Amino acid sequence: MSTTDEVYYELREQIDKMPIGMPTTETGVEIRILKHFFTPKEARLALHLNIVLEPIERIYKRAKKAGEKITLEELEEVLNRLAMNGSILIDVKGEKKLYSYAQLAMGMYEFQVDRLTKEFYEDFEEYLMGEFRKEAARTKIPQLRTIPINKSIPHELHVATYEDMRKTIEKTDGKFGVINCVCKQGKDLVGENCKTSDLREVCLMFPSSIEYYKLIESESARYITKEETLEILQRAEDAGLVIQPSNSQEPEFICCCCGDCCALLTAAKQFPKPTELFASNYYAEVDQELCKGCETCYDRCQMDAPMIEEEKSMINLERCIGCGLCVPTCPEEAISLKKKEQITVPPKTLDDLYIKILRKKVGVWGMLKTGIKTVLGQKV
Repeated sequence: MSTTDEVYYELREQIDKMPIGMPTTETGVEIRILKHFFTPKEARLALHLNIVLEPIERIYKRAKKAGEKITLEELEEVLNRLAMNGSILIDVKGEKKLYSYAQLAMGMYEFQVDRLTKEFYEDFEEYLMGEFRKEAARTKIPQLRTIPINKSIPHELHVATYEDMRKTIEKTDGKFGVINCVCKQGKDLVGENCKTSDLREVCLMFPSSIEYYKLIESESARYITKEETLEILQRAEDAGLVIQPSNSQEPEFICCCCGDCCALLTAAKQFPKPTELFASNYYAEVDQELCKGCETCYDRCQMDAPMIEEEKSMINLERCIGCGLCVPTCPEEAISLKKKEQITVPPKTLDDLYIKILRKKVGVWGMLKTGIKTVLGQKV
């Protein structure tokens, strides 16, 4: 390890304390990734951040105690630049600015939309298919929730509002937003263009998320009306994209994903039982008497769940994530969605979700220590 790299190893250790951490690798790809986000000086100053949002005065106090020769104004300039670059998180409460670490995903990676480089994406993809894939799946509490597309839900099934994105969108007040899919952009950069759809602007944002992108002065996000939001959602469903809002009753965004490009889906497909890594209350079932073995569902599925055996389609329930994409396109109407016996109710908010993930990761005693340190203004 070079002297210059030491600060990046220390920074990795700090970010690894986030709900979705940053594990080490033999190749050191995680250090290369951090170098895309931080200069050595920025990385050194970032060491004084915390995994929770804190006022800059508290961060400055730590920096001065560590011997940093920097003014409060200079520190604020550095932190603002890092926030605008998507390297850390920022919030504003009244006249106070708050800062914290950001997770690699969902976080730093997604903020690189419209400014990805081929070198960064290649590093990210290497990390994703290795140690980071295991880290994201460690607690088996996913950051996204798979919900069935509208046309696939049987009328007789009671559907909770958090399972129906149209109802959720319709009852939400405020401005919506949309950005390009960063995963599709990454695949385009490395010459692996999406085979599912040529749609790119498919990442939908609820009011809180679009306002954050405006806070960091991102030119990638644009405001759209509620009607436009519903239209984009419909186009995504028609194109065969999996609908995945944040795993909370009050979603902050909706990812429209394909098995060609999506970081989550492509990584999950490498596991023997991908279903264990998804939050979904449904699964597909084929009526063997109606099925003609046309393989339409085989082509439509983004998770390779259908299997053709003896000229009939069978659904591998260890791979089916209940997205419902196969239902409306079956020419024989042989496929239907069934509700699982054990229903999972998502946490109320995204913050609640990350608290739940962190609690599973560090345990009750770890959460207690985290809470005490937070109250005392100490680094977690």
